[in-house]
Amino acid sequence: MSLQHDTEAATPAGDDAVEVVRQVAHPVGEVWARLTKREGIEALLGEGAMLGGKGDPWRAADGTYGVTRSYHPEEQIRVSWHADDDAPATLVDLRMKNEGDGSLLTLRHEHLDASADREALTRRWETALDRLVQR
Repeated sequence: MSLQHDTEAATPAGDDAVEVVRQVAHPVGEVWARLTKREGIEALLGEGAMLGGKGDPWRAADGTYGVTRSYHPEEQIRVSWHADDDAPATLVDLRMKNEGDGSLLTLRHEHLDASADREALTRRWETALDRLVQR
């Protein structure tokens, strides 16, 4: 089943964050089930990434890595995120809620330093959410 999205937006989220929002045509339970499978988490965080419970580390093949900070089924997942081994820690927070017949996904990448390429990060997360809902 394809989880197609209906609407999308990238919104200004303050100086230290980027935010991407997706309205999708499927309820949270279906989106969460997709996210928690290997293909879903790889769509979000990158090839090779695997999530465990709170406090467990993850690493993707592209060198990004972090630790699961918060895990609330069908509501939220929050991970620390490093672009590479030398990059400072940032936080990626994905929240979801039922809205009408579908659901609303909000991804916020926070604690970005002044040198972070916000446009590239926004594109990365737009693409990640697209992959998550289209696989």
